[in-house]
Amino acid sequence: MGERQLDRIHIRDLALRCIVGLYEDERRAKQDVIINITLHTDCRTACISDRIEDTIDYKAIKKRVVAMVETSQFHLIERLAQAVADLCLESPAVRCVDVAVDKPGALRFARSVAVEISREPRDV
Repeated sequence: MGERQLDRIHIRDLALRCIVGLYEDERRAKQDVIINITLHTDCRTACISDRIEDTIDYKAIKKRVVAMVETSQFHLIERLAQAVADLCLESPAVRCVDVAVDKPGALRFARSVAVEISREPRDV
């Protein structure tokens, strides 16, 4: 029998504003970004105990992500995605994290440009 697939906790469509971009006009004011996070973990204990201590406190992670993103000034959405992944992986229960960062309106004729990364603790 193979390794058990981990459970997932999703934080979907986190709408934030930050400085992100290469060009001077992109760096004058905060822009919209949409962040989606999937935290991979083992929820079996929490499913039985019904206790927050036995799972990931996703509200605490969300607060940390919001604080970091809204004060960040990265050039690339790739770097922003990595910074979000790094924060999530600080929680010992997070075994892997997927982060997608969308930058609406980044390209003419496209609704959005997005970067999606997957990281494990050993990747940081």
